[in-house]
Amino acid sequence: MPIRVDPEDAEKVALFDFAGDFAGERVLEIGCGDGRLTWLYAGQAGRVIAIDPDPDEIKIALEDLPPELRSRVEFHTSGIAEFDAPEASFDIAILSWAL
Repeated sequence: MPIRVDPEDAEKVALFDFAGDFAGERVLEIGCGDGRLTWLYAGQAGRVIAIDPDPDEIKIALEDLPPELRSRVEFHTSGIAEFDAPEASFDIAILSWAL
């Protein structure tokens, strides 16, 4: 029997209730891990930069990156303290399970 994680989409519902509409938005995802959360919203976002300090997790995320999102989603191996982004360069920042 396959394991179904969040079959009711509670996480996706909570994410969209909290962050609102991702349409065209520039998103910074901190602690993206393997991209599991990224795939919930990236199809609507205009641009996504997702960071995680674990290179193994980033490798998985890159391997799973759907071809249709390759022009809009970037994954970087970095912690937030080392990440160099210009001020006001994102409309939404997501931090999930990263503390």
